[in-house]
Amino acid sequence: MTKTETEGLQLKRELGLVSAVSLVAGTMIGSGIFMSPQFVLSYIGSPGASLVIWTLSGLVAMLGALSYAELGTIIKESGGDFIYILRIYGQFPAFFVAFTFLLVVKPASIAAISLSFAEYAVAPFYQDCSPPQLIVKCAAVVAVMVVAMANILNVRLAMRIQVVFLVAKLFALMVIVIGGIVIIAQGNVAVQQNAFDGTNLGVSSIGMAFYQGLWSYAGWYNLNYVTEELKRPEVNLPRAVMIAIPMVTMLYLLVNVSYLAAMTPRELMSSSAVAVTWGNKVLGSWGWVMSIAAALSAFGSLNGTFFSGGRVCFVAAREGHMPDILAMAHVNRLTPSPALIFTTAISLLVLIPGDFQSIVNFFSFTAWFFYAITLSGLLYLKIKKPELPRPYRVPIVIPILVIIAAIFLVLAPIIDNPAIEYLYVTLFIFSGVLVYVPFIHFKLCPGLLDKVTVFLQLFLEVAPADKNL
Repeated sequence: MTKTETEGLQLKRELGLVSAVSLVAGTMIGSGIFMSPQFVLSYIGSPGASLVIWTLSGLVAMLGALSYAELGTIIKESGGDFIYILRIYGQFPAFFVAFTFLLVVKPASIAAISLSFAEYAVAPFYQDCSPPQLIVKCAAVVAVMVVAMANILNVRLAMRIQVVFLVAKLFALMVIVIGGIVIIAQGNVAVQQNAFDGTNLGVSSIGMAFYQGLWSYAGWYNLNYVTEELKRPEVNLPRAVMIAIPMVTMLYLLVNVSYLAAMTPRELMSSSAVAVTWGNKVLGSWGWVMSIAAALSAFGSLNGTFFSGGRVCFVAAREGHMPDILAMAHVNRLTPSPALIFTTAISLLVLIPGDFQSIVNFFSFTAWFFYAITLSGLLYLKIKKPELPRPYRVPIVIPILVIIAAIFLVLAPIIDNPAIEYLYVTLFIFSGVLVYVPFIHFKLCPGLLDKVTVFLQLFLEVAPADKNL
């Protein structure tokens, strides 16, 4: 294929406001609200405090997303944290973001969501016992493969899946909310004691409860990964965030109230899948419906996470931080298929050994570390470069509050309960130097890689893609 034929190959701006809202809300409403409530409650100790955690998590996500919206209107490129740190701080720190996000954060997120999808999808077949791990893992692998295929084939198809599944999720959550209202109206509330009895105020327990709460809001930053595919990003980016996040926060609070109305705190904490336990208590023989609803919800979230995760890999390669093949798009379908295939492969590797709880904790630890760095970049731009054109701006206090929350989230679990795993994660991030110095800084690129690139380019029918600014 000649240079002239490949010129002008770009990812299209296919996402309007509805797609943008469903990407944010649809990725946020995943497995978290069906799985995290029992962990939040067991860490924090009381129903009242757990509702406070859910509210504050929503607030942190909202303030973080508004700060990212300003960044997205200054730096109008896809790639989220990676591209912002690259443009503000330069190549070296940005490489660590790409390295960690591509090998830890995004795959861990995809693995955790696919595992929770699998737990719910197979639950109706194992009503009296917990399903075998092998079956769960196999179902998770199938889910990842199906989502990968949809995203590789067509952006519109991926977005249609996102919108349809968002509607299904909202319906399922409304069933839980209405069920809770009925229980409260009948006066059959399970929680009778003072709502704040037994609250744990330890730094680590608050931090861990926040991790689990914020896991359910993960996805607030997703639009920033696909800015170049968003129609009128300067208008739609802030608008989508302002519609999606308050809506999700309200729903989460009402759903938690419904859980607490139907179950005692002990029942809630001992449940492996809260929504299913709630379904069995409230809907009786129709309880299995909640399993299906939770599985659909996780599947929609998996699709959104995948959609944005592939874009990080694509942009990192385009900036020279990953092999060239990953910066190419399919000639006809205009999807970044090599980047999506790479993301799939790494996610499947993470999925095989991992379990849901530990994946969430280490994912959050690394992710919040980089969110803090990205937001410090926004502060730098606000103070040092106020003249940059910004169609949308937030008061300086908002990023400062989110940075404080992020620092707390990174340090709290380590100070209160130092685990060797945190050291492993940190060492892994810094091991990126071993890749950066020879391959990125000195550009030592074996000739074999060029041959592999040409072969894959022909095999996958892909070509280099330009920026879509």
